[in-house]
Amino acid sequence: MGRLNRLLHGAVLATATIGTVLAAQTARAADKLKFIADWTAEAEHGCYYQARTAGIYDRHGLDVTILPGGPQVNGPQMLVAGAVDVALISSGMQAIGFTKNNIPIVVVAAIMQKNEQILMTHKSAGYKSLAEMKGHPVMISAFSQESFWPWLRAAYGFTDDMIRPYTFNLAPYLHDKSAIQQGYLTSEPFAAGQAGADPQVWLLSDYGYSDFGALLGVRKAWISDHRDVVQRFVDATIEGCYSFLDGDPSKTFAEIKHDNPEMTDAQMTYTRDVMKQYGIIESGDAKTLGIGAMTDARWKDIWYLMVKAKISRPGENYSAAYDTSFVNKKVGMH
Repeated sequence: MGRLNRLLHGAVLATATIGTVLAAQTARAADKLKFIADWTAEAEHGCYYQARTAGIYDRHGLDVTILPGGPQVNGPQMLVAGAVDVALISSGMQAIGFTKNNIPIVVVAAIMQKNEQILMTHKSAGYKSLAEMKGHPVMISAFSQESFWPWLRAAYGFTDDMIRPYTFNLAPYLHDKSAIQQGYLTSEPFAAGQAGADPQVWLLSDYGYSDFGALLGVRKAWISDHRDVVQRFVDATIEGCYSFLDGDPSKTFAEIKHDNPEMTDAQMTYTRDVMKQYGIIESGDAKTLGIGAMTDARWKDIWYLMVKAKISRPGENYSAAYDTSFVNKKVGMH
């Protein structure tokens, strides 16, 4: 074999060997991970679906299964039991509550900088502020009486005799032009508009309710042995958020509809648009530190809100609820 042929042959073998090694590394890096959402598939979960449909999880060496939540599904309970690896936690207050009750869940990223919780009135009712609603009936769920309602009591003087039951049925709101009810920015206003109403939206986060929205929670004991996997999942999810908000969501919409046939393109487009309009994901610390941002100061603010609302007491170790080491790295910012 001539020198040139030997060199070429060696180059081919080297290329083949490198390719084999890279393929093996890629195969080894494809860590399987189960992620459970906080509700049935919807556009609020666009970050995670986009990370999957756009191949971002694949690029980060992750094989992610997205499991739906729902009224009969307790994601945090499944997380603690080890049935899933990551769970979507609904709020920072919930995460601090876990810590208070010695539930071993730690938050590693805050995907929604603003909580989506709203009060919804009719524009014709003429309310100019939350304070003007004091003394009027408000339809809220039983769960809400332990979350944002204590804050409304402390911050705006609401009283428990204002509470009326909310059964997740819009009919009472639609038939009473003076009605006030709870909701989510991305859901109830759209449904009310489709039914012919002209809803007035009061996003509580814009009036002092400083809680986070969707957060990524993992088991505390799981972090030490899987730190690299957690970091890759956080990074890939953040990139998925930027892609979902700024790119083409059509494949993600199709995947969401596959998992939840009740979803429509109109509903999902509305959800994506209002999340962008109100800065649900890209606001606050996320503007300078990147999506998913968390700071000690923000968590302290949430805890202080809980203390003022008499949900927590001074001196509690709220900082055990979160770990900021996986975020604030400006991943995906452009």
